Amino acid sequence: MNKEVRDYVVEKTHEMMEAYSCSQEAKDAAKVWLDAVGTDREEEATKAYIEELEQDIMPLDNLIAFAESDMGAQVFGADKTKEVAAHAKEIKAAGAKYCDCPACAAVEAILEKKDQML
Repeated sequence: MNKEVRDYVVEKTHEMMEAYSCSQEAKDAAKVWLDAVGTDREEEATKAYIEELEQDIMPLDNLIAFAESDMGAQVFGADKTKEVAAHAKEIKAAGAKYCDCPACAAVEAILEKKDQML
């Protein structure tokens, strides 16, 4: 991958890792990838990183279903879960495909560069 793409992905990776909503699996994959950048392991690590990010990004239909479930109420709280579901429906109606939390937003930005990363 060229330097411009690498620098962009590194920046977005740090944003994702610092996000309150970033999963531990994504943080771990990010660290492995960052450690591999510029080494002979970069290509293999990039493929694994992309695979992890594709698994971690939250499609809005999944977020809505979760937010409207009993488990969603336990995670977000009874009032907040309604807000999360309503927000997800609103951004979906506006054309979004994924959750717009800080971690998912960074992941979406990284995945938009996927073809240039490989």
